[in-house]
Amino acid sequence: MKINHNIQIQDNKLKHLLNIKSLPKTHIIDIINRADQFHDNGTIPRYHGKVVASLFFEPSTRTKTTFELASKKISSDFINIDIANSSTLKGESILDMIKTIEAMSCQMFVVRHSVPGTAHYIAESVSDKISVINAGDGSNEHPTQAMLDMFTIKKHKGRFKNLKVSIVGDILHSRVAKSLIYALNTLQTGEINIVGPKKLIPENYSDMNVNYYSNMNEGIKDSDVIIMLRLQKERMHDALISIDSYYDDYGLNRERLKYAHKDVIVMHPGPINRGIEIESSVADGPNSVILNQVSYGISVRMAIMSILFDNN
Repeated sequence: MKINHNIQIQDNKLKHLLNIKSLPKTHIIDIINRADQFHDNGTIPRYHGKVVASLFFEPSTRTKTTFELASKKISSDFINIDIANSSTLKGESILDMIKTIEAMSCQMFVVRHSVPGTAHYIAESVSDKISVINAGDGSNEHPTQAMLDMFTIKKHKGRFKNLKVSIVGDILHSRVAKSLIYALNTLQTGEINIVGPKKLIPENYSDMNVNYYSNMNEGIKDSDVIIMLRLQKERMHDALISIDSYYDDYGLNRERLKYAHKDVIVMHPGPINRGIEIESSVADGPNSVILNQVSYGISVRMAIMSILFDNN
């Protein structure tokens, strides 16, 4: 599916949040600043009567739940569409379903789908009164996860310049990693490392303004931020990676953590595969901000929804 990267910004305003790749720095900063205001108990705008429809064609716990909580905190109504029993299984197209829901006076769709570009396709098809948020499209992007990760880094490190950020794991199949790299580059992060077995690294990594390391210890050396990724087993049909050897080579444990800066923060988008990607003593340790990420996700998604409501 061809992706149109130009539709999310209209008249210099954020109309949809579909990707990070084409999101200007000013809009990234606006989202971070508004999320910071909400997180610090600033004034929260109320959007009574606004309706948000959740369209998750793939399973989700954290993302879907935080969107629902965020919607309720800004006083909008949140509708969970039961995709498993929806009319699309009876032969109705996604577009027909969208038009039906749109006729119910929804102002926003939050979309997750296995096919890259689905959220963009929906955004191009809805009326001008609707905003669309991409909650993950295949292995393409996951923009709201990247935004909460940027917020986490800003909260704990206070900056992006001169930071060394290491992203470890399944870069090839990870929509999180792609959005992260786009955001970190836009925010002019000092150094971005990607770490993992060559089979899990995109062939075009040299075009991504990152440094690649196949050796974990070298890849995380002197890092300020380490972001561990979940092995995308459901998308790894041909990767042929041994889970047992993966932890030996790329699992983050206390010994490996010593290669990074003492005040390094450890992040993970979840869900965590303990003993595969990360040792429990690290996931639950003093350097971990994994649970903070979950909490920040509510504030960030509140910020995104409120900005989109304001711009419509």
